[in-house]
Amino acid sequence: MRLQDVMKTKVATIEADAPADGAWHLMRLRGIHHLVVTDGPALVGILSDRDLGGGRGSELRQGKRVRDLMTPDVVDAPPRTTLRQAANRMRGLSIGCLVVREDGKLEGIVTVSDLLEQLGRGAEKPGAPAERRPLAHRGRGRKPGGTRKARRH
Repeated sequence: MRLQDVMKTKVATIEADAPADGAWHLMRLRGIHHLVVTDGPALVGILSDRDLGGGRGSELRQGKRVRDLMTPDVVDAPPRTTLRQAANRMRGLSIGCLVVREDGKLEGIVTVSDLLEQLGRGAEKPGAPAERRPLAHRGRGRKPGGTRKARRH
C-alpha cells in the first residue's frame, strides 16, 4: 500500500501571517492536529497542535503569528512512497505527519493516525499461524533423516 492510497487530499492550510490563536481554533473546529502553512501559493511550513502549546498554550499563542510557531522544514514524500517507508521515516524523525507532494505540488497529507488506522484494519483479520515444519536442511552433526549423531568429548 502506498501514501496515495491513504492520504487525505483535502489538506487544511493556513497563511503564515494568520494569528496563532486562529490556527488553534481551526484545528479544534476540524478535529485535526496539523495545518500546512502557506505564503501565497508557496508551502512554507507545517504547524502542529504541539507547536501551538496544546490546550494550555494560550499564553504561548497570544499575540503570535503562525510563522512564529510553525516548523519551516517540511518533510515530504511522493505519493508512491510505501506505508512502511513513510512510517520508518516519520519514526526516525519523530514527526507526526508527512506532506505528500509530487513535482512540488501539494497532493495530500498523511499522519501517524492514518498509518495506525491502516495497521488496525490489517489486524482485524490476522492470518492463520504458520504451521511448524521440520527443517529441510542438514545441520552440523546430523545424519540424513534428522537423527542427531552422538558427540564424544
